[in-house]
Amino acid sequence: MVCFSERAPAKVNLTLRILGKRADGYHDLESLVVFALLADELTLTLDAPIGLDVNGPTAAAAGEVGDNLVLRATRELGGRTDGLRLGRFALTKHLPVAAGLGGGSADAAAALRLLMRVNGIARDNPNVVAAARATGADVPVCLDPRPRVMRGIGDVLSAPLDLPALPAVLVNPRVPVPTKDVFARLGLAPGEQRRDASEIDAKSLRDRDALIRYLASKPNDLEPPARALQPVISDVLAALAGCEGCRLARMSGSGATCFGLFDTGAAAATAAQHLSGTRPAWWVAPTVFAS
Repeated sequence: MVCFSERAPAKVNLTLRILGKRADGYHDLESLVVFALLADELTLTLDAPIGLDVNGPTAAAAGEVGDNLVLRATRELGGRTDGLRLGRFALTKHLPVAAGLGGGSADAAAALRLLMRVNGIARDNPNVVAAARATGADVPVCLDPRPRVMRGIGDVLSAPLDLPALPAVLVNPRVPVPTKDVFARLGLAPGEQRRDASEIDAKSLRDRDALIRYLASKPNDLEPPARALQPVISDVLAALAGCEGCRLARMSGSGATCFGLFDTGAAAATAAQHLSGTRPAWWVAPTVFAS
């Protein structure tokens, strides 16, 4: 049997603006998305019985295997592609689950990349794009994990952006924050518009200082409702902001994972060590957001 592997990097929303709520109940958003070096790992063993095995440090929180997005993405692509060569997946979970890092979506996208590779399918194949969209709103942006602006409900993607590497610390206080509850707390009525989409000068974001100034001007609109649901998020943000050298502390996605940005990997590593020592119940990981 032949095995192939893919990394499934964490997706981080550096910004997240909610533009409004559609008549169908979905929210329009605008988000500058990057991907961390920290990742889950997915392996496909060809011609083995179709299925999924899940292990790793955060596997216990991953839920029922039958509901996993890896298998959903496989079913979606298989239903659109005749004669698709399949096999058995093994997923090693390192990322916290339901934490605002797009872990499940990243895993699903990794599964699609593996199936594309072993079946000789081009990345822009419409069946792949359709399968990604049918699997979940965050799966399309994870298919090609590079910095982008994501709009619509996650289905409208910019070209990849050339951003500087951003040393960072990710922190999750190990509390659940259901995405639907966070959006519900925004209280938007169907058809209500909050703001228009903005223009982004990609060239101006290639400098780290300019990028951090831009990020400071574009917050995460889901942070206040998430903090109201889980006040510990405020503690995480305060702890990150209090670390020496932290340039910006913010929540990613709908939470509860937060990130702190630093100028150097050494500063991020020192901050992560401090936080792990003072808050041993939290999940803490130094990383880099890279192009």
